[in-house]
Amino acid sequence: MHAKKRYLLVSVGAGLLFLFYLWALQVRRVPAAPAAVPVPPVSPVPTPPRPSRPWAWSPRLLEPYLEGGEQEADSPQLPHQHTSPRERRSVRDNIYKNKRCRMETCFDFSRCHSGFGVYVYPPQRGDQASETYQKILSAIEESRFHTTDPSRACLYVLAVDTLDRDQLSAQYVQNVRLRIQNLPTWNDGRNHLIFNLYSGTWPDYTEDLGFEVGQAMLAKASADAVNFRPNFDISIPLFSKDHPLKGGGMAFGTINDKPPSRKYLLVFKGKRYLTGIGSETRNALYHIHNGDDIVLLTTCKHGKEWEKHKDSRCDRDNEEYSKYDYQELLRNSSFCLVPRGRRLGSFRFLEALQAACIPVILSNGWELPFSEVIDWKKAAIVGDERLLLQQVPSITRSMGLDRILALRQQTQLLWDAYFSSVAKIVLTTLEIIQDRVESHVRSRLLWNSLPGGLYALPQYSADPAQFPFYYAILAGKSPSQQFTALIHMVSPLQSQISPVVKLIIAVAKSKFCAQIVVLWTCEKPLPPRNKWPSTSVPLTVIEGQTKKMSSRFFPHKVILTDAVLSLDEDSVLSTNEVDFAFIVWQSFPERIVGYPARSHYWDSSRLRWGYTSKWTNDYSMVLTGAAFYHRYYHYLFTHYVPSSILTAVDHMANCEDILMNFLVSAVTRQPPIKVTQKKQYKETLMTQSTKSSKVSRWADPDHFAQRQTCMNVFSRWLGFMPLVHSQMRLDPVLFRDQVSILRKKYRDIEKL
Repeated sequence: MHAKKRYLLVSVGAGLLFLFYLWALQVRRVPAAPAAVPVPPVSPVPTPPRPSRPWAWSPRLLEPYLEGGEQEADSPQLPHQHTSPRERRSVRDNIYKNKRCRMETCFDFSRCHSGFGVYVYPPQRGDQASETYQKILSAIEESRFHTTDPSRACLYVLAVDTLDRDQLSAQYVQNVRLRIQNLPTWNDGRNHLIFNLYSGTWPDYTEDLGFEVGQAMLAKASADAVNFRPNFDISIPLFSKDHPLKGGGMAFGTINDKPPSRKYLLVFKGKRYLTGIGSETRNALYHIHNGDDIVLLTTCKHGKEWEKHKDSRCDRDNEEYSKYDYQELLRNSSFCLVPRGRRLGSFRFLEALQAACIPVILSNGWELPFSEVIDWKKAAIVGDERLLLQQVPSITRSMGLDRILALRQQTQLLWDAYFSSVAKIVLTTLEIIQDRVESHVRSRLLWNSLPGGLYALPQYSADPAQFPFYYAILAGKSPSQQFTALIHMVSPLQSQISPVVKLIIAVAKSKFCAQIVVLWTCEKPLPPRNKWPSTSVPLTVIEGQTKKMSSRFFPHKVILTDAVLSLDEDSVLSTNEVDFAFIVWQSFPERIVGYPARSHYWDSSRLRWGYTSKWTNDYSMVLTGAAFYHRYYHYLFTHYVPSSILTAVDHMANCEDILMNFLVSAVTRQPPIKVTQKKQYKETLMTQSTKSSKVSRWADPDHFAQRQTCMNVFSRWLGFMPLVHSQMRLDPVLFRDQVSILRKKYRDIEKL
């Protein structure tokens, strides 16, 4: 028993002696430096780039790709290598003193009682906005959100140009801090939105803006995920000064007509940085460049002193660089590498989207543009800068053709919906903020499916099934099986044999008609109920809120069906024609489907768009005097089209049907659908105008001249011509065939 106790005591003592020995070794490894002897400067230890969220972080850097000599002499510095951690924290704290800002804590919702109005400050003395910032301000001022009354504003935008905060740039604006603090409604930035494309300067390119943003929201390019305030700031793409204000460059491919493979697998063409901050990735691209299906080109030939810093690869790289045309590479590659440069963002990102080239993003820590609403997994590959050699070749080569096709189609959707112009970038930013302010739940399906979130207004509905665009991707969903006829009346009801009475009776006989709504915008008093014909379906007569042309497309609550049959009071349609057109519309609920067709053309002698009513095999508009469309377009027409355009339409009492065609074609990027030849439509109108004392507006030459003007006004508003020509006409089966009339379903159509 005593032996066991002695053994235990010896073991414990030995353990304590061993621990004491290890402690002594540790103490000897950290000798204190004498105070009188200066400590030599220690080279800063490179810190690894911040990893993007989808990838696991490793505390150990991979071995450098370059040879030892080249790495030491020419490798660009890693982010923040010129600043200490304390300096970086100081810069970050100076800019983001309200790091924890969220909408609930740093936004005053009480200012938005009058709606989501956006106020742009008037320029102060000495303010000179760059061309790019002027585009941003113009996009806001021309949007439906703009207000000139600061007391009714929910959001404020500075007139001071804050886009380029690089102190070495000619666009850098001095004394921004003083200018914004003197604004009467600044209030430490609350309810303010600040746009920025470039922050920091050489050599470190930190996120220093040179002034305190306070509680203002940042719409920032090259946003760092570490400093980004989720659901408060907004990450926007880096775009050049040549990016168009409206319309935008068309995508290089179409959504549905894309071959699944291209000549090249992966391409890149850009600068290679030899000094200062930049990405090591660009210095390592030559390792996977094969000159065959992977073409990754860099050049050292940039900057004033590039020859002073050139390395042994520069001449060879420059020679190879000049052999390839960049646009040719973009248009013929499946994947485009988007590595970070001086900052996290790159122009290559938007260039790849436009070219239907899948972006392969190597920029650790970059908060991707509009990541709050866009699902980038459907359109891009997000990699890790440190795993260039391991990841990029294997991922791109292992991807199936069906997946490549799906990704490329999504790049076209996103480019066209959100990135093709400055106006779309700005409107997307404002829409996201409006959703936060008004607590709208706009699902990612609306943002990431055709036609995009800008055309799917959440104020109308949060249910995708209520829109005309998503039936194909919503299982079991389809438009309602009935329609509402909306008849626009501007003339008094004269007798029971007037054309509008015959029209009401014919439409009411349709088995698909749920109700008939007469919109009374005539200056005469509303006739009593007994003056209207009796029908088997409900007949409702409502007076327009205003006696204006645009009121015919107001979203009246009485309309409960998805389909709307829009009719002029002098339209002549049979029940068979109504039934057949509705059957066709059910297959194309996102388009206008109807009878009277018109077309547009480019007048090269006058350099303007023209309007024609000539009967040809080509058309681009179906007039709403006899056409089906989805009721959502009433809401979009009323709430999306700027008030200045609607005012112009009301002033002329003309062109509302052309405007609806412009709107629907801009949303769908497809032409309307004409059903069954209907020459009698025009001939009947002309005949009626000669028999009545009142000349029909269709026979008025001024009416036609106004429509020519409208074509150009509407195209300037959108920034492009949305109308699409078509030669398709849908007729009933056996239409005009030499067979018995008894074998045809829509027999009356051929008798007209």
